[in-house]
Amino acid sequence: MSVARLTTYNFRNLSSVTIDLHPNLNFFVGDNGSGKSSLLEAIFFLGHGKSFRTSKVEYLASYDTDNFVVSIKDVNDLQLGLSKNLTTGVTLIKINGERHARLSELAKNIAVQIVTPESFKLFFGGPKERRRFIELGMFHVKHDSSKQWREFNRVLKQRNACIRNKLDKSTFTYWTELFCQLSEQVAEIRSQYITSLIKELPTWLNILLPSIAKQVTVQYIQGWPQKKTLIDALSDAHEREQAFGYSIYGAHKFDTKFLIAKQPLESQLSRGQQKLFLLALTFAQAKLIARVNRVKPILLIDDIGAELDSNSRQSLSKAISNLDCQVVITAIEENVLQPFISDSLVTNKESSEKLKYHMFHVKHGGILPVNNSVMIE
Repeated sequence: MSVARLTTYNFRNLSSVTIDLHPNLNFFVGDNGSGKSSLLEAIFFLGHGKSFRTSKVEYLASYDTDNFVVSIKDVNDLQLGLSKNLTTGVTLIKINGERHARLSELAKNIAVQIVTPESFKLFFGGPKERRRFIELGMFHVKHDSSKQWREFNRVLKQRNACIRNKLDKSTFTYWTELFCQLSEQVAEIRSQYITSLIKELPTWLNILLPSIAKQVTVQYIQGWPQKKTLIDALSDAHEREQAFGYSIYGAHKFDTKFLIAKQPLESQLSRGQQKLFLLALTFAQAKLIARVNRVKPILLIDDIGAELDSNSRQSLSKAISNLDCQVVITAIEENVLQPFISDSLVTNKESSEKLKYHMFHVKHGGILPVNNSVMIE
């Protein structure tokens, strides 16, 4: 989908605003603390049911308020809305005016990906961050994966309970066999997805990081020793599991490593190159999502000027022009957007210029279109 209109009420430091977005490119320019990241957060929250900045939902409401609302209308007039009352704890989810109980119903209609200055956690934040990235793509590309993953986690909890409570052997064997079966199923579908991601990634590396594109390898770690069956690995680890109180092998322990010449990518690349790799990886995933034709991805890029020089921004502009998704970009200074703006001017048959983007200035939570003197509220 592409967001045609975004409305927020009592969200962070934003004024209660309604803004119309371009289906391709959107730029939001403003000082630190002006509300740019809050705008991205509103879109992200609707797609994920959580913030990328905090785990405390109460921080999302404007100062001295106890509720907030975020809603969008897409280019086909599909309306998605989410409101939260902090006093009662009630979350209200609506799709075209009809109430729904699960946040995943929203996510079926909107695929939001984001790159922020904190996205480097993909390299430094441990396996949990990389798992989160992969699971996001799988939700939209492998439609049965979320149901399969919920069932796996149910069995994982049962097996862990058996370990902690030292239940009888027959009960433990039952849950272990089921756990192994589901682990292998999850690992197989995950391997298929990562294989697709690996095939797509070079296209974007050749645009953004051509000097190292051929040196990059991606390693999928299934969650137990490659040369052993899971049942054998668990048998060998029985005493350690009893000591730890949980399953130390299985599909929940998977990881994905990014390497250059067999060395961790983050140890070989500069900060700017790492950001370009993150963007290439995100673009590859966005392309896989777009091919499913279930949703059109929305890509959010916070603080485009950070870490990237003018040549890198030029390469990024070229990459974005090859994407089939809506892009929302924030920047502190308008001049860093010049490569994107230049590439977004087209000339029609009458030789008049037409802008293929919308630009806004953000100040004190208010949003002002660059070519309009009226504040959008």
